[in-house]
Amino acid sequence: MPAFAAGAVNLASARLGATAVFSTDEFFAPLSRMLADEPPLWDPDLYDDNGKWMDGWESRRKRVEGHDHAVIRLAMAGRIQGFDVDTHWFTGNYPPFAAIEAAFSPDGDPDPNDDAQWTELVAKSPLGPSAHHFYENADKTRVWTHLRLHIYPDGGVARLRVYGTAAFDWSKVGADQEIDLAYIFHGAKSLAWSDAHYGHPDKMLEPGRGKNMGDGWETKRRRGPGHDWAIIRLGHAGVIRKVTVDTHFYKGNFPDTCELLGAYLPDLGDTLTPEEIAASENWTPILTRKKLAMDHVHDFAGSDVEPIGPVTHVRFAMHPDGGVMRLRLLGVKA
Repeated sequence: MPAFAAGAVNLASARLGATAVFSTDEFFAPLSRMLADEPPLWDPDLYDDNGKWMDGWESRRKRVEGHDHAVIRLAMAGRIQGFDVDTHWFTGNYPPFAAIEAAFSPDGDPDPNDDAQWTELVAKSPLGPSAHHFYENADKTRVWTHLRLHIYPDGGVARLRVYGTAAFDWSKVGADQEIDLAYIFHGAKSLAWSDAHYGHPDKMLEPGRGKNMGDGWETKRRRGPGHDWAIIRLGHAGVIRKVTVDTHFYKGNFPDTCELLGAYLPDLGDTLTPEEIAASENWTPILTRKKLAMDHVHDFAGSDVEPIGPVTHVRFAMHPDGGVMRLRLLGVKA
């Protein structure tokens, strides 16, 4: 992955709420498939009424002047680090070129055909067959809510990944207002982890309680010593007052115990060295090891949560392994 993806969230994630708004043409494959979180699939024998089934967005062969374009609403307003235009499995039907524009329209979808509403982020650039195409965004400070993807003149894109950070306005949060410091829409992100065989630890930071056992962080069965862990950058430095560990859907595979450590490291980068990861084992305990139960919301507060002061990062550990659906760290900003 390119450096700009480190510590970033996919703002075009369908799982997080990114939405297909408009496309000039989606004859062979709908725009919504381009936003799927899973890697694109290939089935050589799968066809539908319009032809070959493709896992992405694909327009028909254009027989008139012009080109195809599409609009997506990002999962959250955010600052964009860069893009991945992925043409995997599109070999004779990929677009030769693509361009990307953005708009800030928090109160509704912008006009897909009004050029005045759009700002160019990626100029018309060449694409190739069945490959990732990474483009870094020059201006990482502006906030956007929508993207307009142009393909020239037609063809298919398997996935569009938009790497960035949530643009949550922390100035509107009161000094004594309790808020989830580990919520992905508030800017939290998993930076390192021991294992993510069945589910990424970022899933613990997502909305709701999860829809099934595949919607949380789950590691493979540990056959040796040690335990599983994830290091999380909070959305804002803060003091944690309540820890919620939800093992919803995890019944034969929930962790036996869990613990939470924290540190105030405002200058820690988004790519951690082995030495920095090892040092996290000695961070200050916020929640000492607590017994967990299957399919249950565990709320720890009061004397269970150590008053260690402001932290910017936490290390959440599961002993020895297993799955956690959601992790909520309620506290006040520092």
